[in-house]
Amino acid sequence: MSVQPRRAAETAPAPDTVRLGGVGFGYAETPDVLRDVNLILPAGSFHFLTGPSGAGKSTLLKLLTLAERPVAGSLELFGEDAGSAPRSALPAFRRRMGVVFQDFRLLDHLTAFDNAALPLRLSGAKLDSYSADVEEMLDWVGLGSKLDARPPALSGGEKQRLAIARAVVTGPELIVADEPTGSVDAVMGERLLKLFQTLNKLGTTILIASHDESLAERSGATLLRLENGRVTGGAA
Repeated sequence: MSVQPRRAAETAPAPDTVRLGGVGFGYAETPDVLRDVNLILPAGSFHFLTGPSGAGKSTLLKLLTLAERPVAGSLELFGEDAGSAPRSALPAFRRRMGVVFQDFRLLDHLTAFDNAALPLRLSGAKLDSYSADVEEMLDWVGLGSKLDARPPALSGGEKQRLAIARAVVTGPELIVADEPTGSVDAVMGERLLKLFQTLNKLGTTILIASHDESLAERSGATLLRLENGRVTGGAA
């Protein structure tokens, strides 16, 4: 696979990709969704986040992707303070991530190719520099014959795979995925797992939230569990 994660400094040891210290977060109706969460994701690690429905897995991912900010504690990404960074600094953090949303967030007026290529296009890359990589990635996720199809013409599983292709095509340093195999069959689920494993071997830090604990166990990843507002397992 030609897509590889970007590295800011090849010679210096990479800082932990994620560090949460005493993080708390909640909403008016549920003030203690997360309580005193301590979590470290070392650079190049692979973790699955499991836990019962409603435990706050998606909320934790929103904090890591800076869609929300902690109300207590510290959040560091790539060795820098992200929890209290000014809003103007957030795009720089996000450009180093690939995010797979549970609701896909595809643009219906763009083709599958253009949806997958969007992060590269927004970064200023030229079409001839990324066209082959995008086509390779879409072929990997089983959409090689649907480059010109638009999201309304795709099935739920195809949209899921397109969202994954878009998230990983830039070779991000961190991939955060919310139920990335939830809309695909078992065979494609295993294929997508292999994609994540391959990216991890290339150095990408990966965190996948999933209800599929059997898939998590087969992945060889470190298992984390979120329950009663706290994370157990892994380094903290």
